[in-house]
This record gives sequence, C-alpha cells and structure tokens, in this order.
Amino acid sequence: MNLLKNLFSLLYTDPNMVNAGEMNGSGNLMDFLDEPFPDVGTYEDFHTIDWLREKSRDTDRHRKITSKSKESIWEFIKSLLDAWSGWVVMLLIGLLAGTLAGVIDLAVDWMTDLKEGVCLSAFWYSHEQCCWTSNETTFDDRDKCPQWQKWSELLVNQSEGASAYILNYFLYILWALCFAFLAVSLVRVFAPYACGSGIPEIKTILSGFIIRGYLGKWTLLIKTVTLVLVVSSGLSLGKEGPLVHVACCCGNFFSSLFSKYSKNEGKRREVLSAAAAAGVSVAFGAPIGGVLFSLEEVSYYFPLKTLWRSFFAALVAAFTLRSINPFGNSRLVLFYVEYHTPWYMAELFPFILLGVFGGLWGTLFIRCNIAWCRRRKTTRLGKYPVLEVIVITAITAIIAYPNPYTRRSTSELISELFNDCGALESSQLCDYINDPNMTRPVDDIPDRPAGPGVYTAMWQLALALVFKIVITIFTFGMKIPSGLFIPSMAVGAMAGRMVGIGVEQLAYHHHDWIIFRNWCRPGADCVTPGLYAMVGAAACLGGVTRMTVSLVVIMFELTGGLEYIVPLMAAAVTSKWVADAFGKEGIYEAHIHLNGYPFLDVKDEFTHRTLATDVMRPRRGEAPLSVLTQDSMTVEDVETLIKETDYNGFPVVVSKDSERLIGFAQRRELILAIKNARQRQDGVVSNSIVYFTEDPPELPPNSPHPLKLRRILNLSPFTVTDHTPMETVVDIFRKLGLRQCLVTRSGRLLGIITKKDVLRHMAQMANQDPESIMFN
Repeated sequence: MNLLKNLFSLLYTDPNMVNAGEMNGSGNLMDFLDEPFPDVGTYEDFHTIDWLREKSRDTDRHRKITSKSKESIWEFIKSLLDAWSGWVVMLLIGLLAGTLAGVIDLAVDWMTDLKEGVCLSAFWYSHEQCCWTSNETTFDDRDKCPQWQKWSELLVNQSEGASAYILNYFLYILWALCFAFLAVSLVRVFAPYACGSGIPEIKTILSGFIIRGYLGKWTLLIKTVTLVLVVSSGLSLGKEGPLVHVACCCGNFFSSLFSKYSKNEGKRREVLSAAAAAGVSVAFGAPIGGVLFSLEEVSYYFPLKTLWRSFFAALVAAFTLRSINPFGNSRLVLFYVEYHTPWYMAELFPFILLGVFGGLWGTLFIRCNIAWCRRRKTTRLGKYPVLEVIVITAITAIIAYPNPYTRRSTSELISELFNDCGALESSQLCDYINDPNMTRPVDDIPDRPAGPGVYTAMWQLALALVFKIVITIFTFGMKIPSGLFIPSMAVGAMAGRMVGIGVEQLAYHHHDWIIFRNWCRPGADCVTPGLYAMVGAAACLGGVTRMTVSLVVIMFELTGGLEYIVPLMAAAVTSKWVADAFGKEGIYEAHIHLNGYPFLDVKDEFTHRTLATDVMRPRRGEAPLSVLTQDSMTVEDVETLIKETDYNGFPVVVSKDSERLIGFAQRRELILAIKNARQRQDGVVSNSIVYFTEDPPELPPNSPHPLKLRRILNLSPFTVTDHTPMETVVDIFRKLGLRQCLVTRSGRLLGIITKKDVLRHMAQMANQDPESIMFN
C-alpha cells in the first residue's frame, strides 16, 4: 500500500474538513534531530510509527546528502555509497536467506530419515543420498541398499516381522518427541518470538508497529534451528511461512548496519518488504511469486523502488539456493513436475469443485483454529506450552506411522501426489493394470484401469486427509515455529488426487458418455490425476490465506506449467469467493485480531455514517483532554502530567482558556528532552518555565532559567474537524499511516483520535469486541 501516493489528493479533498498544516513544517520537526542526545526520534515498544514523519526525515537526510555531494569528491563518493547501500543490503539478504534455506532443507531431509534408520557409510547422509552412493542398488529396489539400515536391522538384526515393526514404530515416536521437546524448550528459553508462522506479526510490523526483538539475532538463530527440528518431528506444519520470518530477521540485521535504515523505521520497512519476497522465493523456489506475495499479502507501503529491490533480493536468494542444490534435482523445490497432457474444457467443472472444497476447508480451518487458539489464551492450557507440544507430537506420531502417506514428510507426500504416472513409477498410486500389447512412448501412456494398489492408496489417502484436516487445526499456533502453506497444500493435494483418479477411471470406463466423447477416445491419455492434486493444493491454500494472484504465480513456478494457469486461476478465485462468503478474514488477519495488534487492513471497508466527534476522546463524562500550554507550565507540571498519564503525546495549546492549537509533542521526546536539559543545561530546575514559542516569555527577575522545547514540537499535526465523516478519517489513517489526528473546530482543540480509537470503533460497528484491540 503506497501510503503517500494519495497524500496531496487527500489533503486537499475538502479544505473545510481536513487541515494538515503547512507541509514545510517538517523543517521544525527535524530540528531536534540535530541535538546530540540519543534516542530522540525513536519509538517505544508496542507502538506505531508515524509514517509521515519518517518520510519527512528521510527527505531531509537525502537533501543534506545531495547538497554536500557538491562540496568535495569525498562527499560525492559518500552520496554514491548511500545510493548503493540499498542494493548492497538486498544482495546480503538474498545470499544469507538462500544459504539458510538450503541448510534447513538439507538438515530436514537428514533428520526426517533419521527417525526410520541410519546410513552406515556416512551417518550424515539421508536415505536417498545413502543409496545414491551405493553400487548395489537396483532400479526396482531403489530405496533399499545395504548401507541404509532401519533401526530394527541395526539393533536386533531383523527387517521384517512384528517385533521389527514395533521397534521401528517405538523409535519413530521417540525421535519425534525428542525433536519436538528440544524445539519447544529452545523457543521457550532463548527466543519466545521464534514461535508460530511469523507472517501475522510481519504484516503488523510492516504496517508500522514496533515489536522489539521479534526480528532480532537470537530469534533468527533459534527459529532456524527449531524449524529444522519441528519439521523433522513429523508434525503437521511447514517451513515456508517461518522462512519469511527468517528472511525478515536477515533483513533487519543487515539494515541495522546502515544508518540510512537503522535510524528510519519507514526505510527499514522497505527492506523488510523485500526480505519477505526473498523468503517466499527460497521457500517455494518462486522468485516472481515471492515479489507478488510481498506486494499482495504482507506489505503495507510498497513504492516502486521497493518492487525493484524485492525482485533483486528474490533473484539472489533463488540463485543461492539453486547453487546449494539441496534436493539434488537441479531444481529449487522438491515437487517440481512436468505434465505431458493438456487439460480440457470439461475438466473445469471438477477444478471448480476443488475450488469450492478449498474455500470450505479454509473457512472450517480458520474458525476452528481461532477458537482453539482463543481457548489456549484464555484457559490454563496456555500455561503448559511444552506439555501441549509433547501431547500433539505423540498423537501425530502414533497415528501417522501406520499410514505410509502420513509417515513420510509432507513435502515428499505432495511431491508424490503431484507426480504424473510414467512407466518407471513404483508408487502405489501408479499401480494400474497395463495392456501387455502396449507399444506407446514412455511419456504418452494411455488411461488404464486402476489396479489393487490404486484402490489401497485411495482409502489410505482418505484416512490421511481426515487426519491431516483435524491435526493441523490443533498444531498451528503452538509455541514452536509452524508454517501453514505445506499442510494446506497437502490437504488439497490429497483431495485433488482422489478426484483426479475418480475422473480418470470415469473417463476410462465410460468414454462413450457425451462429456468424454469429444476429447477422450479409448487408448488416449486424457486425464492427469497429478494436475488435480496441484489444483486442489492451490484451492486449499487460497481458501486459508485468501491469496489469488501471487498464489497462481507461485503454483505455476512450482510446476513449470504455464499451460495450467487457467485451472489454477479458476480454483483460486472459486476458493476465495466461497471462503469470503463465510468471512472476509484470512488466517493471518484472524490471528492479528486475536492478538489485538493495531493492523488497519486496506481490504476492510467502512461504510457507517458516523462522525469524528463520535469517536474522539474525551467523550462525554470523561476528564478533559490532557494538554500542554505554550508558555505557562513548569518542568514539574510537565513531569507530573507525564507521570499521571500513559498517553503517547500531548497537544500544545496557547492556553487552557483559548485552547487554540499550536502543535503536538511526543511523550518519549518530552521525557528525553527534560532529562537531557537537567543533565547538560545549567539553571533548569523543577520551577523552570517550559515554553514552545520562538521567543521566551517575559519572566520576573530572579526566575529560574526557562526551558525551550520548540525543537521537539510538531508544528503541523494532522487535524480534522469534528464533523468529518469517519469514512474519511479511516481512509486518512489507512493511506497516510497516522498514529493520531487532532479534532478541532475553528482552530480550537476539541479532542484526539488515535489509531486504536479508529480500530475499536470499526470493531464496534462490526459487532465485535472493541477491547480486543490492545495496542496503539
């Protein structure tokens, strides 16, 4: 959302209703930044930044650099370095994000296989890598090699039988519990912010909210380590969402190395938007989809410059991951597939049905998961996060092991479901009855009747689907890193593959029906079940997240199939329509509201006919507004006002009688300015007069030295009249990223509206609990 795109159009919409003050007032706003004392211009934890002010500060900084660059060669070189610092940061983010993603992929692959066995030739090899190096592996038994041994073979020298099965079952559960316990312990002790997906908080931070430590170095380290552990444990979660958080931690670390970004919260968020794009780029191997995801789903302020830099960061990240080649297939993702059969118009009907299923699944998941997370927050359940993780892990492992489709990692499951059945496939899903007289090319195998393996796979997939739907509801939101992309795609892929096999068998046995007659002749390769799995995966992911454009691009980058964009678009749009019919919120917005973050969504519409006077504070019956006067309060009066209130700032008026507005002073800057003055300025005592005017007031002789605080005064606070429609006020807050605006009538101060007031009013109008908004 480009916050400043509509600045001037908004400011001059109605001069009687909206008054922004003189835009050149930013010069006064910048004066105090030249002061030597630290922390002025920064924000307290769990507060919202002032986007206009950050933009003004960056403009002034850029103006200074440009003017100095003409003075000497050295200053000109410094200006060039400043201009290129953004691209350097993007390069570093891409390199680190791609490296971490590659390491995570390799570690997950090894530790997932460790639950079932170990490679004797090199214990750090995964099952696949171990058998690659073996000279005794045959194509028919490609997963069996002497170097790889299951735990039962290693410990009791048995590979078959009940005792071997029970031992492998027990060790599978034990490894899963160890991984999960270690992960939740690390999160709980070292980095509490490393839990969850991270995307709801990233969205909130990018909208201007401050959560200190959420993107810190400890969070980066612990999230990277624990992400490997929880994915390897077999829990129903993915690494894709947390990889966005990891990439944003990288972005925050590198931006802190350059003062251009470390001292300006608005500029820092441009870097974080690009980092989010790099995170999706390495999560899915989809650099373009990553840029679109950042634009559509997480970013609040996305100027054109950020678009270019996001593209560059996503490119570098994808190139780095490709260089590491974690999957050994020269691809960026595990489930890259190629289909050889086109889709037909008659197939749009089952594709749309999968879209309906995705929308219904998304609605069901969001409502059930939010209800469970709310119960976790409001009951004793939330006091035992370690126990909850252990119990859910135990239930998952016990139920998952007997079913081969839930025992393996979710990424491998999706890969198998997406795959087209070629002549060399050994999966149960490809156990068709072959015609012995068939002499067709390998890539053009006709539709065949399903064999016993396919029917076995169908009921196993049905059980896996029910299990995955239920367990994901309880898993997402626990105090461990947990992504939602892969579990949602798995649910859709299982449903899609079953629908695809059903359509395939229907077309084979009833090719004379009118819907099949024109495009599915006997002996033709008509239906690709893997394509249905892909469409189902897109539909379910869209139903949960409400993504559309970025989702389709990510999916076709995953599969390399431009030809299948229309089925993907049909399913994505249908799932969004169906899910929106039951509620407009996606899972990330729902979790933002559950946590009470002050996120003003650009997609929220406000159509109620209320006025600014209905929302402003003070309301009738409340104490009058706390204000500062321009030249009649002492230091002690100001300190008492700060101590007795918890407001983020105070309007400055001529006097309490006239209440003519002069400007607005931030609480934090008042505290710092008074503290600095007491330390460095002689004669400033509790009785000293504080004044915000250019010239000091006339004081009687022997009065203590006055304290001038004009430099910390914002002389152009945003104001609206009391009769401004709230629809306009909401639009102003949303597009300009305001923290607060003042309400006046004929220049006389009446009240104040903060972002929290706006969000609470919107919640109240939507018949929701306004007290759920906890931060400003």
